[in-house]
Amino acid sequence: MLSRRRMLATGAGVAAGIAGAAVLTGCSDGGKKTGAAAGTTGGEGGGGPQPAKLTITPAADSKDVAPSSPVTVAIENGTLESVAVAAGTKTLAGTLAEDKHNWQSTGTLAYGQTYTVTVTGVDTAGTAVNQTATFTTLKPAGTVSITFQANPMLALKNGGTYGVGQPVIVFFNKAVTNKDAVEQAMQVTTSPAVEGKWHWVSSQSAHWRPEKYWTPGTTVKVSANLLGVDIGKGVYGGGNASASFSIGKSRIAIADSTTKQMECYVDGQMVRKIPCSMGKGGKGAIGSKGEKIDYLTASGVHVLMTKEPLVTMSSASYGVTNKNDPNYYEEKIRLACRISLSGEYVHLADWNIPKHGKENTSHGCINIAPDHAKWFYDTFDVGDVVEVRNTPKQLTLTDGLGDWNVPYAEW
Repeated sequence: MLSRRRMLATGAGVAAGIAGAAVLTGCSDGGKKTGAAAGTTGGEGGGGPQPAKLTITPAADSKDVAPSSPVTVAIENGTLESVAVAAGTKTLAGTLAEDKHNWQSTGTLAYGQTYTVTVTGVDTAGTAVNQTATFTTLKPAGTVSITFQANPMLALKNGGTYGVGQPVIVFFNKAVTNKDAVEQAMQVTTSPAVEGKWHWVSSQSAHWRPEKYWTPGTTVKVSANLLGVDIGKGVYGGGNASASFSIGKSRIAIADSTTKQMECYVDGQMVRKIPCSMGKGGKGAIGSKGEKIDYLTASGVHVLMTKEPLVTMSSASYGVTNKNDPNYYEEKIRLACRISLSGEYVHLADWNIPKHGKENTSHGCINIAPDHAKWFYDTFDVGDVVEVRNTPKQLTLTDGLGDWNVPYAEW
């Protein structure tokens, strides 16, 4: 017949391994009974308390655990009293279920750390059940951080309002090579719901847009759950982030190089027709690096990027630095609304009023008179659309926000 001491030793070895988790029964410390097996009745078919079983995930001694992994503790035939998960002096937040059978982490793990899980509880007989386990998280070659952008010149304002042409932009401070995994970790949700696609404008910039301009009043949320995601070459996402914005009124300006008029629409109604002068073209100059400068306004959909009450414009920005060159200039320009990275603006040009509506004489900007410039500056905002028509030059995808010039089937 088995002795009681032998029965306790046998009960302590009952637990079976579970993949990805440490399954531990109660144990004794220096002869003091702390396991659930204490109090088990002897003999076949005994109806006494069953041994308590603890399951800790990740399993004890696990290596290279992803920081996005949850830490969980579960107990069978007993209840949990406390769970502590710590790496040095830093503890991981978590929640104990009301029935005290489960504990779930609510905080996130850090890279390259060794965590100790300390569990206390009792079995159904009230005997203490204590256990510890350790695991280590993966140590990446590097981490990447992100910025939500309105455009390459402006960070997205969380909770802000933008125009119907505003794409969702996530910018990475390091190149992404594992684009599929990163796209799966990023989500855009809208109300009302609308379908859209991600497109990599560069190895560091992912844009998301619907097939057509946004519907006014749409709310947009972007979530980038990149913690633990391998972006390529051993570099991992440094954390999770989210942002939201809403879409304001539909404001679309259509500038036609043939008519020299810019028609401005608000919520589908034309509210102002503005005589303008666009890029003169055909009278190009040679830049400091020998490049040809065409002085054309690019056709296609532009998205308003920034508004500046006063900006210095200089031909030096595109390579004309010789002050004796007839194409050289440096001027302070008021009420300037930037629509491309190459320096196209809709701006006040009171010196050129006789040419407005009649002749294209600018260096590539859309020149308008003071009263029109003030109205446009006060009415249009970041994310609004300025569509240019009938010029021999096309806006490229990366010259500001050329997103809408790419057919959706190719996006």
